[in-house]
Amino acid sequence: MAGHHPSLERIETSTGPSQSIEEVGTTLMMDAENFLSTMIQPWRIYQVCIIIALFAAAHVFSRWLVDPRLNNWIESHRTTRPTVSKLVAAIKQRSRGLIFILLAWITIGIMREVTWPSRSYLILLYANLATAWVFVGLVTRLVRNQLLSKILRYGAWIYVTLRLTGYDQRAFEVLDALGVQVGSLYISVLSVMQSIAVLAILLMMAAWITSFAHNRIEKIQDLSPSMQVLVEKLITLIAYGIAVLFAVRSLGFDLTSLAVLSGAIGVGIGFGLQKIVSNLVSGFILLLDKSIKPGDVISLGDTFGWIQNLSARYVSVLTRDGREYLIPNEDLITGQVVNWSHSSKLVRLDIHFGVDYASDPHLVRKIAREAASSVDRVETHPASVCHITGFGDSSIDFVLRFWIDDPSGGLTNIRGNVYLALWDTLKEHNINIPFPRRDVQILPDTAFATPTAIDT
Repeated sequence: MAGHHPSLERIETSTGPSQSIEEVGTTLMMDAENFLSTMIQPWRIYQVCIIIALFAAAHVFSRWLVDPRLNNWIESHRTTRPTVSKLVAAIKQRSRGLIFILLAWITIGIMREVTWPSRSYLILLYANLATAWVFVGLVTRLVRNQLLSKILRYGAWIYVTLRLTGYDQRAFEVLDALGVQVGSLYISVLSVMQSIAVLAILLMMAAWITSFAHNRIEKIQDLSPSMQVLVEKLITLIAYGIAVLFAVRSLGFDLTSLAVLSGAIGVGIGFGLQKIVSNLVSGFILLLDKSIKPGDVISLGDTFGWIQNLSARYVSVLTRDGREYLIPNEDLITGQVVNWSHSSKLVRLDIHFGVDYASDPHLVRKIAREAASSVDRVETHPASVCHITGFGDSSIDFVLRFWIDDPSGGLTNIRGNVYLALWDTLKEHNINIPFPRRDVQILPDTAFATPTAIDT
């Protein structure tokens, strides 16, 4: 087939290397001897000297042209415009290479006018290599993952160098000859490197897709926060799953033969990792039924706080004291959870108090409602209410009920503020809050004297 690479054909048929390692080594030795014989020619030596001079001039110019104010601009825009500042920093770091490229192409243009093109062949080769290296370095710096960026950068540099020097076919033959036969499948170093390259590119595309989807999903107002998280997780799972499957397929494995093995592994995971799988499934259930979502205020046992994020295995809950609890998803499914803001953020709070029997209960109810309404966070609609709950041993007992719409702001602090407002109001109206009292009566000693016998 025209244009079909022999190494790719070898991977599809899995018949083995096209050449032995001895044949490839002999060919490389002949190529090396031919290259060294051409380097002793006078014009090749002149070109090497010109290239060294261009490198020296580029080094001098790069140190002279770099402005210290550029560093200040990069640092000031590192957080506001990270992509642009990262690109400018990469250009600054490669200023010597860019200057060399400019000088090299100017030199090539001049030499082409005054002499034969063959006498600028090495300079042209180095100019093409430098241009490709700088371009690859700038493009790969835009990849956020450092490991993936380095893999793409060095891999592209090696391939471009071999391609421009004309040794790419020889390198493919060497890498194709280094391999092992596994059954009917031949795995070579070339096929492994191709799979790594495909995986790196696909992972980069998957990362870009998930980042793009995250930014677009955040702008969709019709989706609830829980559905946004669910859609993001599904897109991430599908994107990275496809990347891994294509990388494995490029290595030459038949994915249909892995069906039985994957089924056995799945059964083993089901038995050995029950809790982990349960938490994963529970996480998807929580996202689907929308029972909790980021920003909700919940209480589970002694833990009270608001949900920071929903993970695949746990839910992060931040409490008022700054502690962050990682609660497994399974506990939220099987346990009793109080969601203070599930359908509405309005929360009713009760405080109990009592006054002495000399007080007017009608006045107490009125001023208690006014005291609660005077606190900032207490809602006026629905209005606060106060009811008599009973007649105690030494007090008339009341319950004061009021509403707030920001439970994430805390419950204890708002109760304390209402208690203080009620205290001030009762003091202002001279209404006493009773407290237990005990009267102790000291009897004379004669009261404990032993009674005398009565004569009959």
